Amino acid sequence: MVEREERVGIHAGDPILRSPDYGIDEWLSLYLCRSSFVRLAPETKRNYTDDYCLLFDFLWARGKTWNEATADDLWDFEDWRTRSARNPRRVGGSRWDRGLAAFTRLYAWAVRKELMTVNPIVMRTVVDRHGQLVEVPEARSKNAKSSNVHWLTPRAFRLWVEVGLRGYTAQGLPAPGWAGRMEDRNVAFAELLFSSGVRLTEGASLLTIEVPRSALRARRYYSGRLAREVTKSKKARTYYAAAPVVGLVEGYQESTRAAVVRRAQAKGRYDSLPERKLVTRITGLRKRVLHWVDQDGVIGETALNDATVEDRMTLFTEGQAGPEPLWLWLNESGLPFQPASWENVFRAASQRCQEVLAGVVAEPPFCTPHMCRHSMALYMLVVLHHVVDLRMGLTPEERRDFRLLYGDPWRMVQDLLGHSELETTRSIYLAPVSDLQLRSLLADPDPLDDEASVAVTQHRVTELLSRLAQESEGIQDLDEKLVVQA
Repeated sequence: MVEREERVGIHAGDPILRSPDYGIDEWLSLYLCRSSFVRLAPETKRNYTDDYCLLFDFLWARGKTWNEATADDLWDFEDWRTRSARNPRRVGGSRWDRGLAAFTRLYAWAVRKELMTVNPIVMRTVVDRHGQLVEVPEARSKNAKSSNVHWLTPRAFRLWVEVGLRGYTAQGLPAPGWAGRMEDRNVAFAELLFSSGVRLTEGASLLTIEVPRSALRARRYYSGRLAREVTKSKKARTYYAAAPVVGLVEGYQESTRAAVVRRAQAKGRYDSLPERKLVTRITGLRKRVLHWVDQDGVIGETALNDATVEDRMTLFTEGQAGPEPLWLWLNESGLPFQPASWENVFRAASQRCQEVLAGVVAEPPFCTPHMCRHSMALYMLVVLHHVVDLRMGLTPEERRDFRLLYGDPWRMVQDLLGHSELETTRSIYLAPVSDLQLRSLLADPDPLDDEASVAVTQHRVTELLSRLAQESEGIQDLDEKLVVQA
């Protein structure tokens, strides 16, 4: 079977769609395994495949296959998906637009392959923000939000972690009978995302050799490097994690992770893995190359920058008691924890917050992996503005020169997030403050001098975030009653 799949270009993780009568469409399989669809990010492929299944089931009910769809079919599907009272699970504009992007990609390919003579996706010409004429689907939603963005202030995030991941009660005490599975792993991962702002897949696919290590000389932040192949932009970039977070990751590695690795080694789980590649040495400094040997004795090498998420799951190193994964985050069996599985961890933690904090806070906090990224961006923008505008004591001319040399706080946050365009940072991730006069909002009649404590600075930043939460939609913070209790 492996040889047959390899011969026709089917690889691990490729979706295979089956019709209700158990048929497999040859051309559809070719699209899913051999077209530009293959180069999409794993999460995008999963989402698009779900959208295809919904559309194909809709067409099947009409006695049609996917390549027999007409423009009327697509308009009817849009009506059923977004507005029809017959559909109990209607979706909003953003979700519909995601599916429409998936259909546009498929049917454009089908027309090029001459499987269809007419594209059922009706297109129109518009001018994009760069002044260029582009073709877009006529069925694009007119009320779609650019992004469904939410934020957590640091103290709201702390509450979510303590209750949702650590199992504390509303009174801040360990809950009787709490048996959190892989608690230190889950806390370390969530804290890493909140501190660094890396995306879910970027943080979830880290190898042990890519994690910053605590230094003897104390630092507030440590830097790490994200490999090109795991980033959304396909460009390697540096990320920064707070020192306490690096300590949490190290604690997980030395305790829970080491324990599950020992159990897996004792049961021989790693010995029977067919795709295992044992890394024998690592060469290079900035551009590291992994030299490995697989189960069949084949010797090869992979540049760390070019190692995909799937490649990383197969990489092992020789430990004291046998092979152990280079993949940082492991499940209870000692095997790589899949990036998509983190969504379930965050969902379960948010559900616990809803149950435990109901009646204690007006709106119990909830969190998703991507919200950690949003929240880090908001927090860093406020801190950087605070540092530049209040603590540096610069004259207007000196501040102008500083911004010209290092960039303003907006561009600093853009670099931290790895966005290619500043507009994405401003209009989507930092919408709550994009239209506020931060200089007047941050005005302080008694600026801090050079000897002011970090604690006072943190207190003022916390006050500012609290004000933003009151004035802006989507920012979760703690109400004053709970703050006093804490």
